[in-house]
Amino acid sequence: MTRAAVFVDKDGTLIENVPYNVDPALLAFTRGAVEALQRLARAGYALFVVTNQPGVALGLFDRAALDRLLQALRTLLNERGVELAGLYACTHRPASHGLAPCTCRKPAPGMLQRAADEHDIDLGRSWMVGDILDDVEAGRRAGCRTVMLDVGHETEWRLSDQRLPHFGVADLAEAADVILSEDGGGAPIQPVKAVHDEC
Repeated sequence: MTRAAVFVDKDGTLIENVPYNVDPALLAFTRGAVEALQRLARAGYALFVVTNQPGVALGLFDRAALDRLLQALRTLLNERGVELAGLYACTHRPASHGLAPCTCRKPAPGMLQRAADEHDIDLGRSWMVGDILDDVEAGRRAGCRTVMLDVGHETEWRLSDQRLPHFGVADLAEAADVILSEDGGGAPIQPVKAVHDEC
């Protein structure tokens, strides 16, 4: 049986944006983030973090350092009663200088599609929440509904039908309000398997 999910961007959405950070000591949740995920988990959504991490391909840190950070994030959430169904990180660099784009780096929908395949997720009943339009586009291309946190992190504003969020909010707490309201209180509670995934 398929289930609904909420896909959440990491930097600037779930945690405060510290560019190219791999130091677990610098992890700090954004305002209302933990409470929002707690509410969504209680409502039965499978929770996923989907994050672009090009620092690996750019040589700024290695995969082991990123894995330590992601495990620390998972642990911090577990300590607060939030279990992730999956955590997906694209470590490819942005397409440039003749390089073809990968299929997982947002705004591509690959991480969401992979999660759906591996966890029996109904993308049409699911949501993507992020702080820039690349998150919105990834969600729309995957067939999800989208919520954008209007917190000043989008700088290019290249708008198109695929880059238009369904809802705009101030923080993850308001995103949870929208999701729960739109879905009439949430999805049926389903057990989820905690795994750590990579692209």
